[in-house]
Amino acid sequence: MQPQSDPFIAPTCYAEIEILYQDDYLLLINKPTGLLSLSGQHPDNLDSVHYRLVQDFPTANLVHRLDFGTSGILIVALNKSVNGHIGKQFQNGEVKKTYFAVLDGIVQNNEGMINFPIAKSAFPLQKVCAKTGKQASTYYQVVERNVTNQTTQVIFKPITGRTHQLRVHSAEINHPILGCDLYATDQAFFKASRLMLHASHIEFFHPVTAKMMVFECPAPFLK
Repeated sequence: MQPQSDPFIAPTCYAEIEILYQDDYLLLINKPTGLLSLSGQHPDNLDSVHYRLVQDFPTANLVHRLDFGTSGILIVALNKSVNGHIGKQFQNGEVKKTYFAVLDGIVQNNEGMINFPIAKSAFPLQKVCAKTGKQASTYYQVVERNVTNQTTQVIFKPITGRTHQLRVHSAEINHPILGCDLYATDQAFFKASRLMLHASHIEFFHPVTAKMMVFECPAPFLK
């Protein structure tokens, strides 16, 4: 599937944001698929995680983002200090994230590391490029293989955090994520009604208490 030249208008998302954790400093939320993390420039793309949250939490800031089709855990800071503190944890590689995904085809190895440098391409695409790309690494582990459907359930642990990293890396090893509108083959795209990618686990240090925060959020499409 290739991006269209017309501006992307997000369809209405009727799913609600689930709050997994809340204190005076931050929120942990479960973002539904089909919802922008931040409002777009087009007036029809106003609805987003941030737009909804600031109605009840006026100081809310997203420390990081998930793609439109990706569901799962997001950290939301409730003041600038917290936003900066957790942002530095991301920069220093101290935040550990795990994603659950369903890939097209049968992945042969039980686990491995994907290393392909990623660079910007024609918007909104990214591409693998040895010359201009930034180093990108993703660890994967097979959870289950479905020979009948020719799909593989995996967990991803991104070592780096490049834009579209998991989708690009999956496509590069010829096992694109099901439902991916940018990098999947038509076959893989039409095998699912949504992007089969979910941020299922996160670990970071609380910016005030210094306590290790560990959260799980199972994928809604997990069988």
